[in-house]
Amino acid sequence: MKVLVIGGGGREHALIWKIRQSPLVKQIFCAPGNAGIAQQAECVAIAADDVDKLLDFARQQQIDLTVVGPELPLTLGIVDRFREAGLTIFGAGQKAALIEGSKSFSKDLMAKYGVPTAAYGTFTDAAQAIAFIRRQGAPIVVKADGLAAGKGVIIPRNEEEAVAAVEDILCGGAFGDAGSRVVIEEFLEGEEASFLAFTDGRLILPLASSQDHKAVYDGDSGPNTGGMGAYSPAPVVTPDIHDKILEQVLKPTIAGMAAEGRPYSSILYAGVMIRDGEIKVLEFNARFGDPETQPLLARLKSDIVPVLLACARGDLSGIELEWHDKAAVCVVMAAGGYPGTYRKGIPIEGLDAAAMLEDLMVFHAGTDEKDGRVVTAGGRVLGVTGLGTTVADAIDKAYRGVAKIHWPEVHFRRDIGQKALNR
Repeated sequence: MKVLVIGGGGREHALIWKIRQSPLVKQIFCAPGNAGIAQQAECVAIAADDVDKLLDFARQQQIDLTVVGPELPLTLGIVDRFREAGLTIFGAGQKAALIEGSKSFSKDLMAKYGVPTAAYGTFTDAAQAIAFIRRQGAPIVVKADGLAAGKGVIIPRNEEEAVAAVEDILCGGAFGDAGSRVVIEEFLEGEEASFLAFTDGRLILPLASSQDHKAVYDGDSGPNTGGMGAYSPAPVVTPDIHDKILEQVLKPTIAGMAAEGRPYSSILYAGVMIRDGEIKVLEFNARFGDPETQPLLARLKSDIVPVLLACARGDLSGIELEWHDKAAVCVVMAAGGYPGTYRKGIPIEGLDAAAMLEDLMVFHAGTDEKDGRVVTAGGRVLGVTGLGTTVADAIDKAYRGVAKIHWPEVHFRRDIGQKALNR
């Protein structure tokens, strides 16, 4: 079969790496792809949000399965358009993708269907939002309502920072249309985990546990990013916590979406905060997490293609997932200055040396090819992913890979996976 993967980041590189292992697949295309993906698939110069051109390409090439990586094309309705054209596509429909596309919708859904989450308020008026902050105090969480590439969540430590964040978003247009509304939440303490599951709108097939590292600097300090690294399994997700997430979060959410006329058939990502054996949902994503996908797929033993097809066709009956009894750790190597301004076009050294290491995968995120050399082309540049018998072993493998790769101003966290070791 022919497969088209939409997107050009580390998540899509990991998906293509895994899809290539399937005996069912003969040819893979990726739109738009990156320098690393180009070594494993045929890259097509079509933007991930150009739904018309993507649809035309899929028809012309007679694509058997399309897999959508990023959130933007989902919220633009790409899945609905492909299905109307009779094409098989993995991803959430436009109405279902609102669970990520609007944080206020997501919070209202959780409140209505009894899913545990932080107390919150939603505002379009800055004065009302600031009055809410004054009543609640700080620390507090300020979120742009719409899609902001993982950077729309601000955690001010005092009221003045919170007020400035609201003014920046609602009055200053910091996130464009995504910031036309803000959600302000109580600050939750505890340990975060990422819980991903396939669903056909009825059956739920959880993936292994994982944990992301969102802050840019060691010790979870500095501004939030799209993710600076991840590992799997996450020991904070005990069997008891796993069951609670399934029963208290995923089941009522998927049932609630169906009741709202927004049936959900795809992968659902729940970011949860865990404290003293209890859970609260921080956010939902309507797609694979990035960078969580990298360590998760490194550990997945099963062929992923039958799972993607089953979800796309709306029936997961008889599908099971098998996992390698190993741990995986992904360290993101980013451009200096990320998540703020950064330079592009810098040649990357050491990729060939890293490729020689055993149990190491280097997934490209923000890369391009220029004059025969791989260069930086984004904020998050590479996801260096090590596989080991334990989390400690996987951390060692990942950082050995990181040590082989360099370019001026490269930045990465040096504590990815430490929370697992502390447990």
